[in-house]
Amino acid sequence: MKKLTYFCIVICLLHGFFTLQAQDLLSPNGQIKLNFSLKEGKPTYQVWFKNKPIVQESYLGLVFKTHEAMVENFQVIETKTQTFDETWQPVWGEVREIRNHYNELALTLQQPTGQKLILRFRAFNDGIGFRYEVPFLLNTAYAILSDETTQFNLAANHTAYWIPGDYDTNEYRYTVSRLSEVSTQEAMRASEIGVRTPFHPSAVQTPLMLKTDDKIYLNIHEAALVNYPAMQLVLDKSRFLLQCHLVPNILGDKAYLQAPFQTPWRTLIISDKATDILASKLILNLNEPSIIKDTDWIKPQKFVGVWWEMHIGTGTWNYANNQNIVIGKTNPKDLKPNGKHAANTQNVKKYIDFAAKHGFQSVLVEGWNIGWEDWFGNWKENVFDFVTPYPDFDVQELQQYAQQKGVKLIMHHETSGSATNYERRLDEAFRFMKQYGYETVKTGYVGKIIPRGEYHDGQWMVNHYEYVARKAAENKIMIDSHESVRPTGLHRTYPNWLAAEAARGNEFNAWSIGNPPNHETILPFTRLIGGPMDYTPGIFQIRMSHYNPNSPHQIHTTLAKQLALYVTMYSPLQMAADLPENYEQRLDAFQFIKDVPVDWDDTQILEAEPAQYITIARKAKNSPNWFLGAITNENTRNLNIPLTFLDKNQTYKITIYADAPDADFEHNPMAYQIQTFLADSTSVLKAKLARSGGLAASLVPATQEDKKKYKKLK
Repeated sequence: MKKLTYFCIVICLLHGFFTLQAQDLLSPNGQIKLNFSLKEGKPTYQVWFKNKPIVQESYLGLVFKTHEAMVENFQVIETKTQTFDETWQPVWGEVREIRNHYNELALTLQQPTGQKLILRFRAFNDGIGFRYEVPFLLNTAYAILSDETTQFNLAANHTAYWIPGDYDTNEYRYTVSRLSEVSTQEAMRASEIGVRTPFHPSAVQTPLMLKTDDKIYLNIHEAALVNYPAMQLVLDKSRFLLQCHLVPNILGDKAYLQAPFQTPWRTLIISDKATDILASKLILNLNEPSIIKDTDWIKPQKFVGVWWEMHIGTGTWNYANNQNIVIGKTNPKDLKPNGKHAANTQNVKKYIDFAAKHGFQSVLVEGWNIGWEDWFGNWKENVFDFVTPYPDFDVQELQQYAQQKGVKLIMHHETSGSATNYERRLDEAFRFMKQYGYETVKTGYVGKIIPRGEYHDGQWMVNHYEYVARKAAENKIMIDSHESVRPTGLHRTYPNWLAAEAARGNEFNAWSIGNPPNHETILPFTRLIGGPMDYTPGIFQIRMSHYNPNSPHQIHTTLAKQLALYVTMYSPLQMAADLPENYEQRLDAFQFIKDVPVDWDDTQILEAEPAQYITIARKAKNSPNWFLGAITNENTRNLNIPLTFLDKNQTYKITIYADAPDADFEHNPMAYQIQTFLADSTSVLKAKLARSGGLAASLVPATQEDKKKYKKLK
């Protein structure tokens, strides 16, 4: 019996060595095919969509500083396949249920030394994911990774929607160009950020959106970025090949690893419909389930806050001017006030009153703690301690006041890039939050990273962001991270990580050349593929000259488009970013921001084209109400949307917030009109969107009184 078993094992191994050097993997619907093969001992893969080549022969592998490279001299010694199909419910999200359905191919490769490498491929109906798994390392369990040789050898000179491969920031305007026309240094020079070092001169960031000439849409990104640096893509223009480039530290090392380990998933979302790219849940499905068992305390929320007034210059974060702060030694009472400090007790009460009056759950307060006089650009270790308020910020009085009003306060922790300082003080900072009733924190990482030699998107900081999310979960605290690495679906694993910035947000419109009209039509195809963004929409006073007659800056949208962003830019944490007085002057338009939810049962991507337009309808969680948002780029657009997504046999009252006939983002941006009709699933919504304009609509079941009062939408 033992001999027979041994014989069978030998046959299986021989079968692996000699006949399984190439293998195909199909998506469940058969439209996507991946082929793996060994080419002279080197692992390669190819991808087709509906029999059209998407990724041509591309090499795979890992290169180490401390070990033999895992790129060649391989044999396949084991092959495993499986089909997986489940439906799971996110804690919050765009839909109530997500189907996770894929076919998997796991190949164990071995080099003559005995070193093994597992390549795991998953094919979904909307794309593929693959990763490397190293079960052990010869001689020592520790390794320094020098390179990952993953390639995406594209079939042609596609149109790309890209930003430069900066190691420290994602806050660039997007460029739309052919791959052959990508010029990252030119893009840097054209931004306010300028040419920065270090960066790879030919790299672009992910998520990278691509479109082929025959209208196949591709999105390259990664999922489950844990204990590893972010992936960028270096372009070889001569053959349209994208080579993985990992963000290094100052020594050039990419990652310090201990076996067994695995890399993040490399992802490719594929469809001939742009709407499918936005609807894809592939990134989420490649992340691990929530580590938090009791999630009842995690609450999606809308908030207002002490924030925009600092960007427009009517208030300041700092209490005093140009004063050196020494944490633990500077007495806040010794600071001389500048008279413009925004985070003072009376001003915060104004926001609490506004939030309570209009049904907002939370109020963000930035600039409440000492250190802002000496925080920016100094690369100092101990700028903030996260527990010492300015003299005019009464933390105990505000706790009691907010509690009486039924409003929560959102903490702000700006680290000035000093992650080591933040980690040392994190336990104390979270205790302070819990003591004074704060349940959500907005973190910030402006500036060069401390420890020196690390970058925002490198392995050390990736581990830091996860550490903060994990510690926050232990303390039942929700996270909104700014200036962090772009998301990769980890909000499935850490649902308390509600949102991140990690892109060029709305605040750039206050003090720079701003975001171009197509910016918000690109972000859902790029940055938001990995997770929700705290974009801070809802600016009603479009022109900054309202505050400073000499300011040339403005929001490059209409007011109606600002409303539509609450639907098209998904986030469970949405800010009404403007000043309360600007909302009070336009309460009719503000009603949509009050009404629109932040958590959903269903999402229908009705139409979309990157850099051009997006129209989305969403159904509120545990509610029959639908909300719709439509936006366009610098061109006007005629909207023609059948409302077939509505529940059958139900009549709705539809309230439409649209651009006025003479609206224009440059010449008349705040002109809007509001109309109310009856609608059902047979109705068609027609409207004209102004240049960089938009439309928002709420659809609620009509009462008998509504049916008598309003006409049917034609």
